[in-house]
Order: sequence, then C-alpha cells, then structure tokens
Amino acid sequence: MTPGEAKTLEDLPNVGPAIAAKLRRIDVEVPADLVGRDPYELFEELNARTGAAHDPCLLDVFIAVTRFMSGDPEQPWWAYTAERKAKLRG
Repeated sequence: MTPGEAKTLEDLPNVGPAIAAKLRRIDVEVPADLVGRDPYELFEELNARTGAAHDPCLLDVFIAVTRFMSGDPEQPWWAYTAERKAKLRG
C-alpha cells in the first residue's frame, strides 16, 4: 500500500478500530490529516484531551503512521520503539 491508497484511518498499517478511534479524538479523520504532523505532539494532545496517560507503544504507532504518510516505507509499530525510548530519555 502507498500513502495515497489509504482512504480511511483503518487502511493505515498498524491501525485498527481502537487506534482509529484514538486518532479521531484528536481530530485526525483521514490519513491525509497526518501529513506533516509530529507524532509526539499528537500523543501529548491525546493524553491531554483524554486526561489519561496512554501506553507509550501507542506513540510508536503514531510515529509509524506519520512516517508512512510522509513517504517512508511501511513498518511495524515496534520498529520505532528504540527511537522513541532514546528520544524520551534524552
């Protein structure tokens, strides 16, 4: 799949109904809404809007989908775990 072929959030790699619902909570309605977005900011916005601290693995999914929509190859969400840990630690 290419970013242009993704018409719904559920079309994105690593995104099912639960993740799509979380993205919609932060006004991401279609895959194109992810273009140019910062996954860390999206994650913080979700935490703020829901008043909950979401699992950091969700941030890995946000990284995966924003990178995919920017043209990077499709990757499983866990491919970004080490990057996320390094960035949040530093």
